[in-house]
Amino acid sequence: MKFDTRCVRATIDPDPSTGAIVPPIFQSATFVLPGVGESLGYDYTRSSNPTRFQLEKMIAAIEGLEYGVAYASGMSAVDAIFKLMKPGDHVVSSDDIYGGVSRLFNQILVNYGIEFTYVDSSYPEQVEAAMRPETKMLWIETPTNPLLKVTDLKAMSKIAKAHNALFGVDSTFATPALLRPAEWGADIVMHSTTKYISGHNQIIGGIVMTDNEDIHEHLRFIQRAVGAVPSPFDCWLTMLGVRTLSLRMQRHSDNAMKVATYLEAHPKIARVAYPGLESHIRHDVAKRQIDGFSGMISFELKGGIPAGVALLNNVKLCALAESLGAVETMITHPASMTHAAVPKEEREARGLTDGLARLSVGIEDVNDILEDLESALTKV
Repeated sequence: MKFDTRCVRATIDPDPSTGAIVPPIFQSATFVLPGVGESLGYDYTRSSNPTRFQLEKMIAAIEGLEYGVAYASGMSAVDAIFKLMKPGDHVVSSDDIYGGVSRLFNQILVNYGIEFTYVDSSYPEQVEAAMRPETKMLWIETPTNPLLKVTDLKAMSKIAKAHNALFGVDSTFATPALLRPAEWGADIVMHSTTKYISGHNQIIGGIVMTDNEDIHEHLRFIQRAVGAVPSPFDCWLTMLGVRTLSLRMQRHSDNAMKVATYLEAHPKIARVAYPGLESHIRHDVAKRQIDGFSGMISFELKGGIPAGVALLNNVKLCALAESLGAVETMITHPASMTHAAVPKEEREARGLTDGLARLSVGIEDVNDILEDLESALTKV
């Protein structure tokens, strides 16, 4: 099947008992066993649930991977991945990562003897220089949150393999519609399904996928042991989102390109980061690696914090909200919202200034989005 068809039809068959074209929800905490020592494959929803298994198979199929393990949030998915590590292990990570992941690494996992080194993974030579004999994981977010840095995954795979390290990729911003990291050598692919995959601001979730059976079994054990599982209803809603993923990502990308072009030309904007712009430092990598540039833009206004506050307080259509990747256009101030847990000096060293805004461009008519931004910018 081609990708668009997989989104709609992969692993989805009419319900054999009723013929329902939409899979049913198995909203049950427990399952009755036929007899002692017997099972129909399900016993307790923390361990196994038919709706969750359906979602895991569906997203793995569109990612082009064998196994998927769904979690209650993107953060619980990341946490499960790093439970592959042991005390004394070293991780090389992209420096511009989601604030919640930074908090997990720097305030929790370091207490268990795991060490992290952060580099600008846009530059393969920096990644290579950071690798050590004890490096067990290379962790890449691309495009990054919120600075939209792009990493050459083929180069990262080569480095990871040369050092016998696992290669994990957070591909939330791109989704399988635009980028399938395993095709570029990733061992582990993670998504916050809260974002584009579900796409409608209706659930919290995460998923980790791999072709490696041992990794899959470990992730499945963590899922079962910890119990950070999405509800059957959330899984069902996410599957509905997957079925329109390809169409939505095309519209997100088309709209964002127009908005980024508008912002880059605006006299009140100091800089714009969007992989689709020729001014992006890794535009060449993005063109080669990503089948579209997604809907995320970050930009800095001239005038710093006061200008940023004025813009965010005067938009009407663009909702001031923490999340991203939904049908609605949303705008965020990372320094006080998504990355507030990152120390100020660390944020600024990464280029995440107090005047930076992050825009998640929705699928509304792009002219309405542009008019809203233009109206707000007149008040800056």
